[in-house]
Amino acid sequence: MVSTLNILAAVLTIGFGLFGFLAPAYTANALDLVPTGSTMGLSEMRASVGGLFVVTGIAVIWLNTPMAYTMLGVIYAGAALGRFVSLVLDNPPFVKAATFGGIELVLAIWLIAANFNKTA
Repeated sequence: MVSTLNILAAVLTIGFGLFGFLAPAYTANALDLVPTGSTMGLSEMRASVGGLFVVTGIAVIWLNTPMAYTMLGVIYAGAALGRFVSLVLDNPPFVKAATFGGIELVLAIWLIAANFNKTA
């Protein structure tokens, strides 16, 4: 069960990344990040929201170790932390930011809790 959920989390990571990688304009719009004056924002979508997540998910599945899945959880914990700090300081659309942050938090908690004790 743990390995199935681990792989599912990594596949979700790849799926999230594919949106940013293959459809950066769609992803930017969904995240309320409309590019203005430059297409550099689309490049950032492909890199940080796209390729980074795609390659990380693939690497985690390839390595297939508890430490790899734990580190994926740490990545999601950092994303959730940034999202929740943003809710306090930046006043983004609450439901959208809280939903994304909640997904990131659930993935972080699962991946860390299910895998951390197995890394030794």
